Amino acid sequence: MNEKNVYLTLANGKVFKGKRFGAEGAAVGEVIFSTGMVGYVETLTDPSNYGKIVVQTFPLIGNYGVMASDAESDKAHVAAYVVREICDKPSNFRMEGTLDAYLKEQGVVGIYDVDTRELTKILREEGTMNAKISDRPLTKSAKEKLAAYTLTDCVKAVAPKGVQEYGESNAKYAVAYWNFGAKKSSILRLVEQGCKVISLPVETTANEILSLNVDGLVVGDGPGDAKQLLTVIDELKKLFGQIPMLGVGLGHQLMALALGADTQKQKCGHRGSNQPVKYTQNGKVYISTQNHDYVVKSNSLQTGKISFVNVNDNSCEGIDYDDLNAFSVQFMPESCVAGDTENPVYNKFFTMMGKEN
Repeated sequence: MNEKNVYLTLANGKVFKGKRFGAEGAAVGEVIFSTGMVGYVETLTDPSNYGKIVVQTFPLIGNYGVMASDAESDKAHVAAYVVREICDKPSNFRMEGTLDAYLKEQGVVGIYDVDTRELTKILREEGTMNAKISDRPLTKSAKEKLAAYTLTDCVKAVAPKGVQEYGESNAKYAVAYWNFGAKKSSILRLVEQGCKVISLPVETTANEILSLNVDGLVVGDGPGDAKQLLTVIDELKKLFGQIPMLGVGLGHQLMALALGADTQKQKCGHRGSNQPVKYTQNGKVYISTQNHDYVVKSNSLQTGKISFVNVNDNSCEGIDYDDLNAFSVQFMPESCVAGDTENPVYNKFFTMMGKEN
């Protein structure tokens, strides 16, 4: 493993020294942390992490190698990857290569031997912030430029182009999926549930969606600030009450904005596969997978009622729009588990589409 020193400089001036792995070069982006104990391949390839410098809180990463079937998209989207310890001799019967080799192939800068515990505490207490990885600590003027760095057109960078179809043509349900950079697993879970899924590009119009004569619409996930997608919000307004709708992640925020609510950026976001959410209908707590910076402001709802709340901070995690035959959740529906096979999100969506599951 590379013993060359490298530096992670935060916008607040704090500097962390580490060692390189993965690709050579510098990297700049907003630093976030993810609490998953496994799933680093999924984290690297999740389009919602586009342009982010991801810090892994679990201390040992790479121990089961890399396998293409775990990828959530066709490439890594992170700007850089920060870990405490990297495993250079992984072992797994599915392994197709090492994490170090994968990051080199993808052109992603990695840094290890970093005190990720201290780094995560800073991000948790002060909030996410910009950072740069470089061969030497930044000068004062470079730090000032770093604080002003911003990422735009995130959805445009990751969303698939054109129409793509998944599943059998004679499947029980036909579902349109408005795709702003969704994880591959989100679409494949719908296929497993008996859906033919038609993935639609960002520029799709409301009339084009309705002309498909599908049973339902999923307003999908993606990176960035939903408020930047003004055209999508305008088209969404034309769809409420016309077709059963489920919003997921970014789609949850888009639906709320289209109905007059507001969103705001969180201090450090919700990320990882262990986020607890409470279903207000029965009080049951579910464990969910999440990856988002923004949330719907609970006190801004003009219509609908909150269906899920985050147990940790009581933020809005879901909204029911019963009068409009629509609802949304901030988390990944396929991850909504509570120790049994019940999935209230999919059950509600299939019921809305009017066919027995």
